Amino acid sequence: MFITPAYAQSAAAGPDPITSLLPFILIFVIMYFLLIRPQQKRLKEHRAMITALKRGDKVVTAGGLVGKVTAVGSEESDEITLEVATGVKVTAIKSTITAVLSKPEPANTK
Repeated sequence: MFITPAYAQSAAAGPDPITSLLPFILIFVIMYFLLIRPQQKRLKEHRAMITALKRGDKVVTAGGLVGKVTAVGSEESDEITLEVATGVKVTAIKSTITAVLSKPEPANTK
């Protein structure tokens, strides 16, 4: 009727530490591939888009303004000037640019 001492000792021992950590490791790997990695990829693409901005690009800001880039600040300066209507210019921060709608066509050099 009583439990033998050998059986009682083996039941008291906890699970293997690696086995108990396996679900946490698996969850982290899934989170990395579903959340962290795509976010880093989007951030890298956004930085490339911001560095490629030049005069004449038609862009959209995070606030919803659509305008043509008339001046791009230096590397230290994080500002650009947008023309949102004829004669109406606004200054915006480069990081608020969310999309480049069109690029100007290169001039014909013939």
